[in-house]
Amino acid sequence: MIWKIWHKLVFVVAILGLQGCYSFKGASLSADLKTIQINNIRMETAGGPTNLGLTVNEKLKEYFQRNTVLKLTNQNPDLLVEGTIVGYELTPQAPTTDDKAGLNRLTLRVNFIVTNRLDEEKNFEQEFSFYQDFPQNQTLTQVEKSLIPKLTDQIILDLFNKIAGDW
Repeated sequence: MIWKIWHKLVFVVAILGLQGCYSFKGASLSADLKTIQINNIRMETAGGPTNLGLTVNEKLKEYFQRNTVLKLTNQNPDLLVEGTIVGYELTPQAPTTDDKAGLNRLTLRVNFIVTNRLDEEKNFEQEFSFYQDFPQNQTLTQVEKSLIPKLTDQIILDLFNKIAGDW
């Protein structure tokens, strides 16, 4: 009986000791942040679906609601996120022997301005982009519905990591 208690005590002390040795840094928002405002994402590029700004906006709101304790607000937020779609480009990649593209690349670029009203040092403006390649024998219309969620999800993840990351 005493051996079991001693064994558990040693285990707990070892875990607490290791906790002091290592500091893990990752995605964490300041506990002082309580509210977030995500303004409508503007479209300032030619091309792309007409509802792309709305799609990015709704996915961004959903991500923060699902992964943080921040409450959405429209008045005096602790964290303000504004975005503009500045690029939606289709470019040929991987030329083949008959001078055709073996792959096409769809790139989405979104510029975000983030204002942290509680800590001005964490304010930033940055462009985030991501791309996906698809075979040349498929048209953009055929793949757009499957590629846009991948592009927006990665951009939102990158934005969140920038806001919450401590690295």
